[in-house]
Amino acid sequence: MKTLQDFNFNAKKAIIRVDFNVPLDENFKVTDANRIEAAKPTIDKILADGGSVILMSHLGRPKGKEDQYSLRHIVAKCAEVLGVNVQFASDCRGEIATNAAKNLKSGEVLLLENLRFYAEEEAGDENFAKELASLGDIYVNDAFGTAHRAHASTTIIAKFFPNHKCFGMLLAKEIESLNRVLNNSVKPVTAVLGGSKVSSKITVIENILDKVDHMIIGGGMTFTFVKALGGKIGDSICEDDKQELALEILRLAKEKNVQIHIPVDVVAADAFSNDAKRQVVDVREIPDGWQGLDAGPKSLANFRDVIMSSKTILWNGPLGVFEMENFANGTIELGNYIAESTEKGAFSLVGGGDSVAAVKQFGLEDKMSYVSTGGGAMLEMLEGRVLPGIAAILS
Repeated sequence: MKTLQDFNFNAKKAIIRVDFNVPLDENFKVTDANRIEAAKPTIDKILADGGSVILMSHLGRPKGKEDQYSLRHIVAKCAEVLGVNVQFASDCRGEIATNAAKNLKSGEVLLLENLRFYAEEEAGDENFAKELASLGDIYVNDAFGTAHRAHASTTIIAKFFPNHKCFGMLLAKEIESLNRVLNNSVKPVTAVLGGSKVSSKITVIENILDKVDHMIIGGGMTFTFVKALGGKIGDSICEDDKQELALEILRLAKEKNVQIHIPVDVVAADAFSNDAKRQVVDVREIPDGWQGLDAGPKSLANFRDVIMSSKTILWNGPLGVFEMENFANGTIELGNYIAESTEKGAFSLVGGGDSVAAVKQFGLEDKMSYVSTGGGAMLEMLEGRVLPGIAAILS
């Protein structure tokens, strides 16, 4: 696996695919610079070698050239985070981009305009990729969040750098962390899978059953399993057409000697609202008109025992509707257990939009071994797929 350490960037122009798809407020100010900060170590290494950096990214889902999606809005924040002046090219191709790249000196940073202003980017157009490739000497992919897309800048471009391509530090760390869970794990291994739908996690479950010792199932998925087992779930969310699948998962797990842990009690509400009436009930006896919105105290005690005895932990999905304060306790407590287990030497990987949002919201990010930056990309790796952006560097 070729990484930054395999190259000396002195007097070289590195063209780096970063994921600077950051949130902006109504005044086009960056509200969360995490993705820019995540790319800083890679950029620092290249500049320290005496190289120059050309950054390319997308922002949002523009339909053609739309100013609200211009990367010029993030130039000031990039300069602030990177601690260097950041030049901006108002196009990512053609004369403007070519001249800006040509005039770039060692130690300088250039940000290209939004790649998705051109349909050729998402189409994986070879000529567009060739134009981008012509701007740099070495191609670096440091964008895990888009590594599952075969776009021009994430995958196709790599073929124009047969011997001069590598992973950036962020992407290398993502691959290493996922491999540590999926292929090089210390047992016992526990996967915590939450979220609302079994259907969105089925391929993940199937792929990781051979790699884990325990699987905690939480969130809305719980009720499809409980109903399949004959429980009464009241008005709780449920995928009725996935009940057979839930039973099949339980059968497979038993066959593979994987222990499945499902909540035994829940915090139920009489409406989907933070202000609803609440009661703790047996997960198999939820009254009509009530719905389970968080894991209950007995469930959390069970989960704590599992987490504290684990050496490798994967967390993908919350245990309840943590966006509502009254139903956030299960997710917060789970995070605290994983943090405690991590402190005692376990390796913990958190990934998937909602889990990442939860650890950030509750101040747990620094207490996890690794928090992934790519929701969709991480899910596809957990499903056992080879991501095109990764395969392109390895080939």
